[in-house]
Amino acid sequence: MTLKNQIFIVLLLFIPISIVAEKLEWGPLAIFAASSLAIVPLAAWMGTATEEIAVVIGPSAGGLLNATFGNATELIIAFIALKAGLVDVVKASITGSIIGNLLLVMGLAMLLGGLRFKEQTFQPVVARVNASSMNLAVIAILLPTAVQFSSEGLDAQILQKLSIAVAVVLIFVYGLTLLFSMKTHSYLYDVGIAEIEPDSNLAKESDQEGHGNKKLSFWIGILLAATLAVAVESEFLVGSLEAATEQIGLTPLFTGVILLPIIGNAAEHTTAVTVAMKNKMDLSVSVAVGSSLQIALFVAPALVLVGCLIGQPMDLDFNPFELVAVAVAVLIANSISSDGQSNWLEGTLLLAAYVVLALAFYFHPVT
Repeated sequence: MTLKNQIFIVLLLFIPISIVAEKLEWGPLAIFAASSLAIVPLAAWMGTATEEIAVVIGPSAGGLLNATFGNATELIIAFIALKAGLVDVVKASITGSIIGNLLLVMGLAMLLGGLRFKEQTFQPVVARVNASSMNLAVIAILLPTAVQFSSEGLDAQILQKLSIAVAVVLIFVYGLTLLFSMKTHSYLYDVGIAEIEPDSNLAKESDQEGHGNKKLSFWIGILLAATLAVAVESEFLVGSLEAATEQIGLTPLFTGVILLPIIGNAAEHTTAVTVAMKNKMDLSVSVAVGSSLQIALFVAPALVLVGCLIGQPMDLDFNPFELVAVAVAVLIANSISSDGQSNWLEGTLLLAAYVVLALAFYFHPVT
């Protein structure tokens, strides 16, 4: 059993701890800390279960499953927060997930992989396609904010309708990216797919349970149980979020942009860094950039549409400073990854950019 899996198993202890903390009313800070730590291993189980189910059901259906559930943890947390009316926190978590994947995850992967292998390579064509897709996402979330900023007395209904229309376009584009990566140009992604290895002993242990339907049933059960547990822990997390962050002196903006994405993405972050240290940079970049694309092209627009259905309307009018941060992250990530090569210095530059942005969000005044 790897060290990572040992840590995840220990963190599972925080599930009952968080439940006890909620029932006995230990206070928002204790509930927030326990539920945050509990979500980390649950997200890892969801990711492992999704990958194992994908192996059984085949590459096409499996690819679609991975594309749909790749950011399920962040989607669940954001949905619970949206239902609670924390729209600003949801928007902040969206921008934070994009920034975190492009700068923190890819930066750590390039730094640690570069220290071990000096120079690493990945598909430049895929990098350019991803860069173009991220540019579109930035433009799409920038325009509603620009319309709001440049129009005095703009009716909220008009901004909502614009956001819904943009959301539909983004989801359509996301569908096209899936068609591109899994059908028409799947050969560009074959390297990353071929390099996927079962990362945990959970996968090895499941082999002893049998193959085919038995294995599929086992992992579907794991996925459903982990999803339900994440939903429960997300309720605890969101319910204690405002009071807990106020106690430790953090603003909702910093919490949404920095803390929540790290909690929801911790397992994915570990995977990207681990495979980079095995000189599998194609897969590492695919995890980091692919996750950002899924957040921008699927999760964010899906939340806009879901918000309308549950009576908690959410538009794409983001905090201008958040948009600046996203644009900076996309710009530096695209410039570094466009040549299909990476080294430890480029990883350090990405991490430095993330630290600077994190400091800016920490000191950003509450408005």
